[in-house]
Amino acid sequence: MPEVVTIIGASEKKSRYAHMAMTALWEHGHEVKLVNPFKANIDGHRCFKTITDITEKVDTVTLYVNPARFRDHIDEVIRVRPERVIFNPGTEDTEMEQKLENAGIRAIRACTLVLLSNGQF
Repeated sequence: MPEVVTIIGASEKKSRYAHMAMTALWEHGHEVKLVNPFKANIDGHRCFKTITDITEKVDTVTLYVNPARFRDHIDEVIRVRPERVIFNPGTEDTEMEQKLENAGIRAIRACTLVLLSNGQF
C-alpha cells in the first residue's frame, strides 16, 4: 500500500518546489493529497481546504507554506496525527517543530526532493 503524503501549500505553478515535489512523489509511487484552500484542483487532482478534510490516514506531511501560515494549521495537523512532518527549506519554525514533537509526531528539517532523489524518503 503506498504511503499517503500530504502537501500543505500545493501549487499549480510548475516552477514552484511544491509542484516539483508533487510530481516527484507521484513518480515514486506515493499517494499524494493536496492542501490549498484557494484552489479546487491542481493538474486535475483535488485540493482539500484543510488536512482534516482528508479521510485516508496521512503518513507524511510535507510543508511548502511560510511558517506564519503553518501556525494556523498546526492543531489540524496534530489532530490528523501523521508519522512525520517535513519542514522544507524556508518553512522551518522551531516552536512548531517542538509542538509536533511534544505531540509524538516526528518533525524533520529536510527537502522532500532531496530525500526522494537519494532514497531516504
